[in-house]
Amino acid sequence: MATTVDVNGRPLNVNSAPDTPLLWVLRDELGLTGTKYGCGVSQCGACMVLVDGQAMRSCQMPVSAVGAAKITTIEGLGGTHPLQEAWVKLDVPQCGYCQSGQIMSAVALLAQTPKPDDAAISAAMDGNICRCGAYQRIRAAIKEVAAGPALQPVAAKA
Repeated sequence: MATTVDVNGRPLNVNSAPDTPLLWVLRDELGLTGTKYGCGVSQCGACMVLVDGQAMRSCQMPVSAVGAAKITTIEGLGGTHPLQEAWVKLDVPQCGYCQSGQIMSAVALLAQTPKPDDAAISAAMDGNICRCGAYQRIRAAIKEVAAGPALQPVAAKA
């Protein structure tokens, strides 16, 4: 049965079973491989996407639960989002595997709290595991973007 999902500002038809995790619909059916499989049990944050602007783990969210929500993946940020630019400038990633999930969590944080303190950053990023331990650089990139002009809500770039 075909379902229409709004991904990165585009309505897309998908044919996956209703109980298929959104992660696999994004990766396998839509070819959006920036969202990563990490643990599969909603613990590591590698599969983070935005669902109506809120950071959500896609590995445990069935595609049938998406409904009319707007999904934004790392590809939807277009590569020029201020957080993506700060990540590059501050040399944040080491292996890079967790970075799309980290960035998506940070985007949601800054949309909700434009000038977060350390406690807010820790709370928002707590569920994202970085095996390389780049947490200090991640925090520095978030702070750098927060110190600049307020970000506009994410408008996914198709």
